[in-house]
Amino acid sequence: MNSLQVRSPLTAIMSALPEEQQDLLDRLENPQRQNVAGRDFWLGHLQGHFLILGLSRIGKVSASLTAAILISHFGASRIVFTGVAGGLGPGVKVGDVVVGQDFIQHDLDASPLFPRYEVPLYGRSLFRCDPALTALLAGATRRALGADGAAASPLVAGARVHSGLIASGDRFVASAAESGALQASLRKAGHEALAVEMEGAAVAQVCADYSLPFAAIRTISDRADDTAHVDFPRFVKEVASQYALTIINELLQSLPPA
Repeated sequence: MNSLQVRSPLTAIMSALPEEQQDLLDRLENPQRQNVAGRDFWLGHLQGHFLILGLSRIGKVSASLTAAILISHFGASRIVFTGVAGGLGPGVKVGDVVVGQDFIQHDLDASPLFPRYEVPLYGRSLFRCDPALTALLAGATRRALGADGAAASPLVAGARVHSGLIASGDRFVASAAESGALQASLRKAGHEALAVEMEGAAVAQVCADYSLPFAAIRTISDRADDTAHVDFPRFVKEVASQYALTIINELLQSLPPA
């Protein structure tokens, strides 16, 4: 990284899987790799913006560490997470994109010491994404998928944009029974989640601790049911990665250049 000086503002793009950000990495100008804590981070330019791509790997612990490195080691100014998720909410179908408004850990239960889903010593269950950055990301997503809701390129016909709560947990939800039980438990506590994944709530909490803007999108790869594993690698490579590239390109056009 000798030829590339880290400077602010530095926009960090996180993903859990290599395939989810490969298209972004392929287009990064003058990419420079730095390895921290066994993780590869790529710095470079895209559309006049200084970016760092961070691969979190799967799960909340890995995502938390990656986010902390992006902030404390590299000095990221904002973090945007792109990736895939299972659809939970009514009308959230494969190929749709969910823009996170809030995140919750669906597998957190410190009761009876604390209410179910509440993060101990924080006094809350939900971690809200940054409103301004989220609004820009939502607008970029709508433009990327087309103003009428149909995919512009069209990768998935009739793909639509949703905004709301995303649930995270260290478990791949892959059966209709588990998905139904998860929805019922969240609803009992007053939460209506649109999607389920394995990293976002951890990153949202780290960003809240650092008072750093955070926003996230998730492309729906399955309905978190018994078919959740079918053609997953192909979907990530052929759909989610291209959505991430198109949406991030649109987002960068809305941000002041570095």
